[in-house]
Amino acid sequence: MSYPERVVWLEERTELGVLSENALAAIGEVLEEKVVPAQTRLVQENTIPDGLYILKQGRLEGDRINQTGSVWMISLLPGAIIHLQELLFGQLTQRTVIALSECQLWFIPANKFQELVAAYPEISQAFTQKLAMELVQLSSQLTYEQERQTILRPYLVTKAKRGVVGKSRYAERLRQQIKQATNDMDSVLIFGEPGLEKDNLAALIHFGSDHRREPMIKLDCSTLQASGADLFGRAGGKPGLIEWLGTGTLLLNNIQELPEELVPKIAHLLETKTFTPVGVQELETAALEIECQAKIIMISERTLPSIDRLVKHLIKVPPLRVRKADISDQLEYYMRLFCRAKGVAKPQITEEALRRLQSYDFPGNLRELESLVQRAIVQSPGTKLLTEEVFWSVQTKKKVFRVNLLNAYPWLRQFLRSPWWPDRINYWFTFSFFAFVVAVLFLAPQNRQENFALNLFWAWWWPLILIGFPFVGRLWCAVCPFMIYGEITQKLSLWLWPRQLKRWPRQSAEKWGGWFLFGLFALIFLWEELWNLENTAYLSACLLLLITAGAMIFSTIFERRFWCRYLCPIGGMNGLFAKLSMTELRAQQGTCSAECTTYQCYKGGPQKGEGLATNGCPLYSHPAQLEDNKDCVLCMTCLKACPHRSVELNLRPPGIELWTTHTPHSYEVALLMLLLGGVFLHRLPEINSWLGWNLNLTQFWPHLGFSLAALLLPVTITFVAYGWIRLMIWFNVTRTHNFIKPRSFVELAYGYLPLVLGGNLAHYLRLGLGEAGRILPVSLATFGLHGEGLPIIVAHPAVIAFLQGVTLIFSVICSVILTQKIARQSFRGLLPQHLATIVLCVGLWVIIVN
Repeated sequence: MSYPERVVWLEERTELGVLSENALAAIGEVLEEKVVPAQTRLVQENTIPDGLYILKQGRLEGDRINQTGSVWMISLLPGAIIHLQELLFGQLTQRTVIALSECQLWFIPANKFQELVAAYPEISQAFTQKLAMELVQLSSQLTYEQERQTILRPYLVTKAKRGVVGKSRYAERLRQQIKQATNDMDSVLIFGEPGLEKDNLAALIHFGSDHRREPMIKLDCSTLQASGADLFGRAGGKPGLIEWLGTGTLLLNNIQELPEELVPKIAHLLETKTFTPVGVQELETAALEIECQAKIIMISERTLPSIDRLVKHLIKVPPLRVRKADISDQLEYYMRLFCRAKGVAKPQITEEALRRLQSYDFPGNLRELESLVQRAIVQSPGTKLLTEEVFWSVQTKKKVFRVNLLNAYPWLRQFLRSPWWPDRINYWFTFSFFAFVVAVLFLAPQNRQENFALNLFWAWWWPLILIGFPFVGRLWCAVCPFMIYGEITQKLSLWLWPRQLKRWPRQSAEKWGGWFLFGLFALIFLWEELWNLENTAYLSACLLLLITAGAMIFSTIFERRFWCRYLCPIGGMNGLFAKLSMTELRAQQGTCSAECTTYQCYKGGPQKGEGLATNGCPLYSHPAQLEDNKDCVLCMTCLKACPHRSVELNLRPPGIELWTTHTPHSYEVALLMLLLGGVFLHRLPEINSWLGWNLNLTQFWPHLGFSLAALLLPVTITFVAYGWIRLMIWFNVTRTHNFIKPRSFVELAYGYLPLVLGGNLAHYLRLGLGEAGRILPVSLATFGLHGEGLPIIVAHPAVIAFLQGVTLIFSVICSVILTQKIARQSFRGLLPQHLATIVLCVGLWVIIVN
């Protein structure tokens, strides 16, 4: 730019245009050009000015670092003059000036400017009066700013405590939402559970915005006046906080506790960005409305329909229980913060402790996690490792009274992860032994006194499996020969005919599979009774082959163990009784959601870390999602596949799932009643004798009719009892008008489950204690040899009767307790079901014990 152009530019674009042409010409001669890169500090406050700056192009920002407020913060555009006042009055620089973009400036050194002032007194005369007026305005602004700071100081938020910690998708989304909310002055609602530091997120929004130099105040809505005078001010009185705040940020905490009278006013403020001072007459409201310049951020523990629709930025803060992947980062952050404050070395946290924390749901969220970390460090001074013991309060409701047997007995984990369980047992022993047993059933003598296979099946297997249910649940299914042959058939068919097996028709199977196995079990019961399977070897073999054929056929059609999960009658019974087990296989949900990305326990996959290569769960059950024992066969595939040691084999209160996480199903109740009717079915001769009917059970049709009646007897008694319960509720409602929603029959029927198990066990104790001990002579008799002199161990009939009676009494007590747990109602309200339990027990006592 030429010299004449400089003079013209100074005259037209700057305050120096009031000077004479000679003065402007003199100034134009001494101007020096300077270029300042972006984000460069041009001036430091409280220093001696080095000269006069005139901004030619670009943008500068001036502010006092140690003082906030609109008085000090200014934005400088082309034509602005810097240090004019300081050089004329001999002052120190008042502001720190930073280049927001690359700037071109003209510069006059301080000594040359003083020479110009001495040579042209008009420079001093022209600006002294103007600067004096500006000084008066500045003094007035300072007085206002001091009063403003005094009023706002009790509510000020000075900084954000921390950023969003973590790398999960929830943390990334939260950071993105916060960034979006900083880009404008629109209102924000942050909602979520207690303990999530929502006020800190609000601070992040304010201090990340362009208005971060403006004040941010925080108000608790529960303490606001119902009139709103503290917020909106009074007509003719002092302004309210919103007016004092100006272009700052208003944080309304606990908006759900806002007085009802204020809700419409806050809604109007959000919708129109205007408010009316308290005390304004209704006709004057529109004329006296004041524009709100502040950004409004609200915090709530839940959504508010009247507010949500008026808010542009709605931010839901996810609870810590769904952000398990962030727990590790949060732990590191809190430990580093606390140890730095205390001046101690930061310990490391063990993997077991991390898994325990990840399995916990943290109802107190981040606040609870921070407290746990601080307490763990305080109670472990000088330690280098924080173990799971120091986090003693971290236990979910699902973990109450649980003991992980795999941690208590490492040898058990080693065995269950070895090739022995269950593959070598199944393919080296079960496969061949089952074939041998079936052959013996067909070829050997056909009665239990001379056929050891028949003795094993009825006198050994049935009592032992019934005794095992309360202890090991569905363990039998892990070594079940039916699915061993099913798996072998599946592998052979794929080798001979390579193809893609069909995926499970889950919807149809869930709807009809339970009824299929119920019908099949009913037919088996009738077949067993009408054709005397207990004492007919080849028919027992046919029963075993029938179930095996079902497993083999469906294994050639569908992948994995479709038959085992949905259609097997024995599996249905096992799954039902396994609900009473004192053991369970589960996984730590937090560890699975935080660390697992492959889900190899469910889908299968190659070896990863300590996780072994597997084909995935044969029943398509994820251990972290199991709510009961019905769909877990304890094959330990998930334990072998998991690289994070998430899988647990827990000791727990027996049957706890039935009154906590259980989901009732009508087909399970039908099977339950069928199994109870089966006990009466097995004792038809005793019932016939006790009733004095003298029916000829050798004739098919009378025998069939009597069998069906025996199967229907328990369900009839239980339905009568349930009808009695509903009738009692109806009378109570009629008398007191207090409606009590009754539990459904399907829910309450699970209370009979201990009685069903006890009744079946009491029935088979006769065979187990009276015939199982004869296995050695029976084994020799199977092959035509004499077993005279071989030991026989059988119980006295009185001992058997005593144990049968104790079993029935104990099962009745357990049924009453379980019914109360499931229903959560008064004993009196459930008295009809308890009486039905006693009636059924008496019936079983008469036909089994006597």
